[in-house]
Amino acid sequence: MSAKLFDTSPPSMSDANALGPGAGFEAWYAGNRAGVLHELDTFLRKVDIEDLRDTGVDAILRQYVVGGKCVRSTFMYLGWLCGAQPDPAALRAAASLELLHGFALLQDDVMDDGVLRRGSAAAHVRLTDGHRERGLPGSAARFGNSAAILLGDMCLVWAEQMLRDSGIPDAALRRVWAGYDAMRIELAIGQFADLANDVRATPTMDSVLAIARAKSGNYTVLRPLELGATMAGCPERTLMMLARYGTRIGEAFQLRDDLLGIFGSAATTGKPEDSDLGQHKATSVVVAALEAGGIAVRRELTELLSLPELDAPAIARCRALIAASGAPDRIESMITDRVAEARAALADAGLDQDRYSALEQMALLCTARQQ
Repeated sequence: MSAKLFDTSPPSMSDANALGPGAGFEAWYAGNRAGVLHELDTFLRKVDIEDLRDTGVDAILRQYVVGGKCVRSTFMYLGWLCGAQPDPAALRAAASLELLHGFALLQDDVMDDGVLRRGSAAAHVRLTDGHRERGLPGSAARFGNSAAILLGDMCLVWAEQMLRDSGIPDAALRRVWAGYDAMRIELAIGQFADLANDVRATPTMDSVLAIARAKSGNYTVLRPLELGATMAGCPERTLMMLARYGTRIGEAFQLRDDLLGIFGSAATTGKPEDSDLGQHKATSVVVAALEAGGIAVRRELTELLSLPELDAPAIARCRALIAASGAPDRIESMITDRVAEARAALADAGLDQDRYSALEQMALLCTARQQ
């Protein structure tokens, strides 16, 4: 495996300030993301449905499918690169995961009644508003929710179509389908469990983390890595290493997301700042606060979270209580431990330096603190 992904040598003193640490990876990641977005744009132009243009579907698809960081597609492509050389067909196959992610986000926003996604109105909100603006008969809200679900269904079909038509040889694709199907079922089961994931049911940390792994962590890191590596025909040793690394980084990714769900700004998350607390979600941060806080903190936090609805002052007080409980520091420690374990798994993998560096940098990118 001799093809280099990016320059892993330290920058010279003359250009250190201009490039910054990890500039080789950053340039590769930006180029990889640009390639994924190009492939998605090309595909979406091919499947454009003229009958739906008046509904604003085109803009919504781009919001949900090409508006993200392309983390899942990058991990799938890195899985491929652990056993094969750079290949446009493999990048195209990896890009299909962004359509699967679009499906998950569209349905998640309807189920959670979310109002923002990536800084703009959620799909069902936009579709509801469009129904009203056009003066169509019937319930605008019902139309918006139903249309968003149908658009998600289309993304689910298109994701498989894009993977199947990527140009990857049939023999390599045959190795992928079992894992691909298992990943989609696991995602749905995680969503099922999340429907009843309410802090008022006093869940345990183990149960909350299990839901998070199935719904988000695994399908963000572990499964994409496994799909790419399986497609490339990686040996068992590599698959086992990626499983250890992917499990730990997937967990750390979700733990970081849980912290952002409580303390992140809308500018950072692209979602309302009160979404997790306002929906009574039992996340790792909330459960940690209820487990570790003092008696007074636990009592007041439980009382607030038991309210049918939380207004802005109640949510602000919940944040203060969670911070006072020490839960954020506990979750930060859990993230640090998982990243360390993932990096230890990489150290024993025998990967080329650039593959090792890319996986290491992706671990940090997915789990870093954000303002």
